[in-house]
Amino acid sequence: MSDLGLQSLSPLFYWAGIFIAFFSSFLILGKSKKVTADYVLAIWFMIIGIHLIFFVLFRAEGYLRFPSLIGFEIPFPFMHGPMLYLYILYVTSQNSGKKIWLLHWIPVLMIYISLFQFLLLPPQERVEVYQNKGKGYETLSQVIKFLMILSGILYVGLSFLAVRKYKKAISNQYSNTEKINLNWVYYLITGIALIWIAVMIRNNILIFSMVVLFIMVAAYFGISRVGILDYSMVKTEGDTENSTVENSPEVPKYEKTFAGKEAIQDIYNKLVIQMEKEKLYTDPELNLNYVAKLLDVHPNTLSQTINFVENRNFYDYINRQRIEEFKRIAVLPENGKFTILSLAFESGFNSKTSFNRNFKKYMNCSPREFLKSQSITME
Repeated sequence: MSDLGLQSLSPLFYWAGIFIAFFSSFLILGKSKKVTADYVLAIWFMIIGIHLIFFVLFRAEGYLRFPSLIGFEIPFPFMHGPMLYLYILYVTSQNSGKKIWLLHWIPVLMIYISLFQFLLLPPQERVEVYQNKGKGYETLSQVIKFLMILSGILYVGLSFLAVRKYKKAISNQYSNTEKINLNWVYYLITGIALIWIAVMIRNNILIFSMVVLFIMVAAYFGISRVGILDYSMVKTEGDTENSTVENSPEVPKYEKTFAGKEAIQDIYNKLVIQMEKEKLYTDPELNLNYVAKLLDVHPNTLSQTINFVENRNFYDYINRQRIEEFKRIAVLPENGKFTILSLAFESGFNSKTSFNRNFKKYMNCSPREFLKSQSITME
């Protein structure tokens, strides 16, 4: 049912990948402070390790030595997509529940059911099917290959959407997001995407070589950086970004409602007063919860207010305030002795990258170009 006549490549490379997969799984399980995402990653590494074992045993017609195992490896590619997606959801605090997650494993179960007749064949007959490139099971083989590619595309897409949704949610919660490092999950998803491209090319050596390299990289980041997204999560209800609810025990359960224009305007006026009086935006750790508590309103209502009046999220609103503060203090004669970055920090930014990115976003020019237009020279 699959072409297992592979060219020779040092088996030590694959055994190294197997060892790293299982060893990394045990290291993660041995961590003193584990979260659910750690368990998911550990289980996924074990699945990858078992999948690699099948590959090593079957490579170079090795299936002739293990005929009783033939066919049991076929559904394994359908496990990696759900594990990737589940890991992304847990690491971004978006998991929707165990019952729903069982649905993602139905394709694996269906593949085993469709292979049931084949798996009941005597080992020698299964060997003959493999040697004859799936003779008698051509249609089933093509359907499985198609579904395998479809599964890869689907779950890579779902994973990217989950990260995008998370980025959108944290923008409604934090005024600075530089400490929330999403690069690791992008590397993870991209790595899986490249492996699925190799699957489409149908080069097993390339596929499993990339899998081994993926394990090495994933093991490093997974062990050292698991939990980097472990921040309070703001989940969205429905399709509108206005309806956000904080996932925290400090905030009571809430049903999505519109506060009303008068109430919204009243809250906004209080917000403006606090911003002008206390200059809350100069606090680089400022977040939605703190401001909501200060105004004695629900975080969702405050988020709704900013979205409705300013037509922007909390992150953009606060950083626009910081840009205006920088512009105000940068032109003061007494601040000429300070550097651009020191004034940026004083305005509430916590990094040069964040400052430059937001300044260009709102002013359509760099900070230095702005100062030059004001005839101001500053380091």
